[in-house]
Amino acid sequence: MPDVSLTDDEVALLAELLDQTLADMRYEIADTDNSRFRDEMRERYSRIEAIAAKLGRPAGG
Repeated sequence: MPDVSLTDDEVALLAELLDQTLADMRYEIADTDNSRFRDEMRERYSRIEAIAAKLGRPAGG
């Protein structure tokens, strides 16, 4: 995997985008009755949340 170097502004933008993605995913998870889709979204949510935490964002937005 390549080593990625980002500026502080790029990290802030990426964190903001991840926060918005997590918020959107929380809505989708709560709004679906499809258990398979919900489980897949929860797994993706957890993976994105872990990345956001590496950027210094609190878990759960």
